[in-house]
Amino acid sequence: MDYRDEVEETLRNLAKPPGSLGLLEKQVKQIFLAWGKMYRELKPKHIIFAADNGVVWSGAAAQPPEITYLQTKNMVDGLAAVSCFCNCNNIPYEVVDVGIDSPDAVGLNYKIRQGTRNFAVEPAMTEEEVRRALDIGRERVEFAGHMGYNLLSFGEMGIGNTTTSAAVLTALSPTHAALIAGYGSSRGNYKLVCRKEKLIADALREYGPMIKGPVDALRYMGGFDLAAICGAMLACVKAHIPFYVDGFITAAALVCAVQLNDEVRRYALLSHLSREAGMAVALRTVGMDESQIPIHGELSLGEGTGAVLAVSLIQSMMYAVWHMGTLDNVNEAAERRRKGGE
Repeated sequence: MDYRDEVEETLRNLAKPPGSLGLLEKQVKQIFLAWGKMYRELKPKHIIFAADNGVVWSGAAAQPPEITYLQTKNMVDGLAAVSCFCNCNNIPYEVVDVGIDSPDAVGLNYKIRQGTRNFAVEPAMTEEEVRRALDIGRERVEFAGHMGYNLLSFGEMGIGNTTTSAAVLTALSPTHAALIAGYGSSRGNYKLVCRKEKLIADALREYGPMIKGPVDALRYMGGFDLAAICGAMLACVKAHIPFYVDGFITAAALVCAVQLNDEVRRYALLSHLSREAGMAVALRTVGMDESQIPIHGELSLGEGTGAVLAVSLIQSMMYAVWHMGTLDNVNEAAERRRKGGE
């Protein structure tokens, strides 16, 4: 019996109707195949990348950019939604400052610069900066693997990052799909969405001829957080660590990572369907869809909140895999009982 058959037999033989736990079974199978062996212990970790985005100075967000610093500090102090979700479910997490606009670092100090440049005026990053952001993501995954973690989830924090993600995704989608820009944290603000769409359209006219792939899209219009998540996803392939995608921003990073290495798809687990309009576009771009998403909760917070909730679900499923009875034993007991009653 080869390894894939062994995995399928283990799941088939659980004491329940085959397939009755739906997406949870499918995701456990994907995790086992990504690992290459069936570890009995799930060791998750959540990694949050935080950075500011210069495009906010051109009206890409309704919130003041100072919120990035303050909310990231809440994460470190355990006062943000994602840190509460992690602590409640005993999931270790770390906050990585890759470019918050402050002289002091919040969390782990990997600050590349105090925020990206305003892509409405000039490219968001230099070639060296985008490469550094990708490397930081890789470094944090390598460290997590070294510490024994075997399941990761990714989150982000950065005012304006729905705009940078929409810009990158628009550049990389097959037909430069419309309606990618969404409300972000300003639901119902139509004026803001129109402003985002104009900023993205103008940037594509300016940088489009120079964008030959994901790294270029990140460099000209992306964010440090987005690039770091992309680098982290790429590193998961080499480390054989499956990971949970959160919402729209991490889905945009997934598009970048898959276009750089198609193998990333084998390691990517979907968690929830973001309210952002671009989420469905991102999934279609990498050959995924809503049918692979376990949580439809109208979430749009970011931070990795949906991903952490999905990890809590898979923790329950993985416990069941190793503690449930087997279908073979149930059938044998039923046969003995039937014969004993004859």
